[in-house]
Amino acid sequence: MADRKRARRPGKRPAPRTSPPAIAPHVRAVLAAIGEDPDREGLLETPERVDRAFRFLTKGYQEDVRALLNSALFTVSYDEMVVVKDIEVFSLCEHHLLPFFGRAHVAYIPKDKVVGLSKIPRLVDAFARRLQVQERLTVQIANALQDTIRPRGVGVVIEAMHLCMIMRGVEKQNSVAVTSCMLGDFRDQSQTREEFLSLIKKKHDGLG
Repeated sequence: MADRKRARRPGKRPAPRTSPPAIAPHVRAVLAAIGEDPDREGLLETPERVDRAFRFLTKGYQEDVRALLNSALFTVSYDEMVVVKDIEVFSLCEHHLLPFFGRAHVAYIPKDKVVGLSKIPRLVDAFARRLQVQERLTVQIANALQDTIRPRGVGVVIEAMHLCMIMRGVEKQNSVAVTSCMLGDFRDQSQTREEFLSLIKKKHDGLG
């Protein structure tokens, strides 16, 4: 009998996997609130599509930025500026959940180590794929590079158009927001800063 009672005890079972909270029912409620019919043919699958879209557009919350950069650090004898420019940026404004998009230009001056070039666009994406404001996004990218690879300096410039200004509000279709963050030599040495700003202004033809 005792053995039978012990057999019934749940013991330390593994915790059940919890699914993320569903977004779709809330999207359906929003559709109804704006006067639409969530049951009409064109909208039947919209809540699920929006659910999947928002999870993709905010996947940066699951990124471990430090691990991302640490996985591609190399000791190289190089102490000149490294620039990766015209990185496509797509993000969501946290105030209206409307997109903003544009280009990021990222530079650093190595001290002891360099980071794999492909990691810089991935770093930009890791922070952009979150609810953001452009100013914070710019600073986060710069601080992540500075804190992880400890270069002599970091420079980040982002140019973006915001649909919250283009589609609503002031409705200025051609306005572009420009933000920058300069750390180390980029902040302290005007010649370094001017070199960076000059390099990102130069146009290229895709280089093949």
